[in-house]
Amino acid sequence: MAYATICVGFTVPQLLRRASRIFPTHSALVVLRHSAFCSCTANGTIISKRKMDHLERTANNFRQEVISQAKVCGITDESETVKRLCLAVANKDFTFKAGQWVDFFIPGISVVGGFSICSSPGLLEREGILELAVKHTVHPPAHWIHTECTLDSEVALRVGADLHGYQEGKGNGYRMGTVKLYYSAKNTSELLFKKNILGLMNAFPGKITCHFHVTQQSSQICKELQPYVTEGRISEKDLEEHVSKDTLWYICGPPPMIESISKLLSNIGVPGNCVFFEKWW
Repeated sequence: MAYATICVGFTVPQLLRRASRIFPTHSALVVLRHSAFCSCTANGTIISKRKMDHLERTANNFRQEVISQAKVCGITDESETVKRLCLAVANKDFTFKAGQWVDFFIPGISVVGGFSICSSPGLLEREGILELAVKHTVHPPAHWIHTECTLDSEVALRVGADLHGYQEGKGNGYRMGTVKLYYSAKNTSELLFKKNILGLMNAFPGKITCHFHVTQQSSQICKELQPYVTEGRISEKDLEEHVSKDTLWYICGPPPMIESISKLLSNIGVPGNCVFFEKWW
């Protein structure tokens, strides 16, 4: 049986790292909001609290015991605020599943970072490479990546738990579903990994689609993106046509956006047990 999954408020790196978990067995509608931060309880209720350290926030999550050394082999500006970090992992036994993050250890910095893996397990298997997408903040690990990290910088990694609330399809007889992505950012330059997403759409026609939204676009949108871009926020009208009993919705974004989309989904009849939030922030 195929299910529809709607993820409201994911960042694109999260979409890419989770596609192999959601896409093969579920129909998915994904709604993304760039630069996602939220805090919620297990039942999806958002709570307001002080900003905790990464290790404190994720203390109850399973981790691999092994810490593996890695070397920076590539740094790319994905936007004015986000860098893609390419890491060569020395440990040949280092593995991860789509949906996992890494604890990020930097020599000389006591604060441990926690970053989503935006590359596929296949890239690690083929080339020994793992990629992270890191937004610039004053948090010491992110600040180091944006201001001090260079090629051949050495760091260490430990894999954290994978996405909660998702169960692998078991047995035979399931059919491939679809992914529908709604991805909102300030402007097209902040639509990270847009070329990767368009590539996925071409590779899986009819199975994965994307609707980009920009809220503060000041320049002309390039012809390649024009068919997929809407100016303005993701609205109730955009989402209501996708409501069904087989649809799951995943939300990730700043807390006000999480609250707004959650209320919107409730208003259009989406049951609370079909809505999932990121639990990181």
